[in-house]
Amino acid sequence: MKRLTLFYLPLLLVPFLAEAQDKTRIAALENSWNQAELHNDAHAVDLLLADDFVMTVADGYTLDKTQMLASVRDTSYRPDVLQSDNMEVRMYGNTAIVTGSYLEKGKDKGKPFERRGRFTDTWINLAGQWRCVASHFSVKP
Repeated sequence: MKRLTLFYLPLLLVPFLAEAQDKTRIAALENSWNQAELHNDAHAVDLLLADDFVMTVADGYTLDKTQMLASVRDTSYRPDVLQSDNMEVRMYGNTAIVTGSYLEKGKDKGKPFERRGRFTDTWINLAGQWRCVASHFSVKP
């Protein structure tokens, strides 16, 4: 009996280890997204987003993937700081929900800005690749 337990115990741990790896990967992708936006790297952001991606912004309007990538390319928006904190990744099979807070500082159309807020991103594993399908953020007053 003891030998069977020792044999099956590692098999029972595999799903937990895989989930931990996925959570780490998703958090890294979130940070990569921030870095890509800092450098106006629309190509890098493109690799992170699903084709039917939609973002809902603080004032309620939405951006599709094409509009999001255009905003990343727009050099009139120049963040000096773009960071996410307090990220929590929740796994639901091939779906991950990320919540956290963010800080962005820089210049937008030549004017200095600083914004803090909260975000929720939904990631899905599509054919072995994690892609963000939806994003929402709010600005703290």
